[in-house]
This record gives sequence, structure tokens and C-alpha cells, in this order.
Amino acid sequence: MKEQVSIMRTPSNLFRKIGRIPLKIRVAFYRKWNLFRFFFCGIKYGRNLKVSTHCNLHLEQNAQLIIGDDFRLSSGSFLNPLCRNLEAGMYVHSDAKLIIGNNVGMSSPCLWARKAIIIGNHVNIGGDTIIMDCDAHSLDYLIRRSKDDQKYAQSAPIVIEDDVFIGTRSIILKGVTIGARSIIAAGSVVTKSIPADCIAGGNPCQIIRRNTNV
Repeated sequence: MKEQVSIMRTPSNLFRKIGRIPLKIRVAFYRKWNLFRFFFCGIKYGRNLKVSTHCNLHLEQNAQLIIGDDFRLSSGSFLNPLCRNLEAGMYVHSDAKLIIGNNVGMSSPCLWARKAIIIGNHVNIGGDTIIMDCDAHSLDYLIRRSKDDQKYAQSAPIVIEDDVFIGTRSIILKGVTIGARSIIAAGSVVTKSIPADCIAGGNPCQIIRRNTNV
């Protein structure tokens, strides 16, 4: 069995039971707690990290998670109404990497890196977005019957360049690059790369028009 980092959890159950604690106080506590928690887990982060409430973390052996300056993440507690009480999650496999640039904001995302997810600077990721660089399961039904199913799932790195805006409930799949300054409409499923300076949307996501506001 692969070794994985023991992720230190907050006393979140206690806080759920004490419903009278105002949200502002809980957010202030978690922002301080998560500074310690991320450091304890070996996560490298820059200045002004703000992770509000509980974020689920799963880092396997030799996983690399690097976060730049001015990172903002809200997780559940209706901090973002679009996410309701859905908590954020970051899952980084053994020898994989998740790298997040400066001034990035996201709400209750699911980030799943089997190889690599690279997020640039000044990126906004809408509520309940899923970014996963693997298929999770094999495309071969015979392999899916076996215990080795996930081992044969295909993976390819994801790159999200600077100043990208991803609308709520979008899904970004393996091997995709989203070019700088592009906008992905809410609810899109991005299966192929999107060039810079575009507005794109749909399932599958396609270019709608060039973004002239640049």
C-alpha cells in the first residue's frame, strides 16, 4: 500500500455541533488553523494565504502542492451561495504536482492531480468546479472489472494560464490547456484546449467568440 501524508484535520465536528458560533468567528479561526495545517502537511505557500473553513486534503507520498501569494479559497458554509455547503478538496497522487500561482481565487473546487495541474496567476475558478487530469477509470470494460482499474486510467497534465476565468460548475478534463485571459462559461465541460483571449462554453466546450475586452 502506498504511503500517504497523514492529513491533520480540524476539530470540525465540534464546530458543527456548536451552531451558535458566528460564521465570521469560524472563518477567522480556520484561516489561522489552515496556515498551520498546510505547513504541517508540507505544502509550500506564499504570503496572505486565506483558506476559509475546512478543506479536504489528500497528499500521497512525494506529492507536490505549491501555492503562490494571495491565495483565496472558500469551502462550504454558504460562503459562496453557488456552493451551498459543499467542501473543497485537493487530491494529489504520488509523484504528481499541483501548482497554483499568485492571486488565485476559488470556491469549493475539486482538484485531482494524478500527473500535473498547473494554474497560473490571477485566475478565478467558479464555485463547484472540477479539475481532474485523469479518467479515474480505465476505458476497457474488462480492466474496470479488476482491482487494477484505476492503475490503467489515462492521465495528461492540465495547464490553466494567467488571467483565466472559469465559470461555476465547469469540468476541466485531462490534457487541456486554457490560454491566457480566456473565459469559460458556467457549466462547461472542457475536453480540448482553448486558445488565449477567447470566450468558450458548452458540452463539449467550444469557442463562442474572441474576447475583445483585452
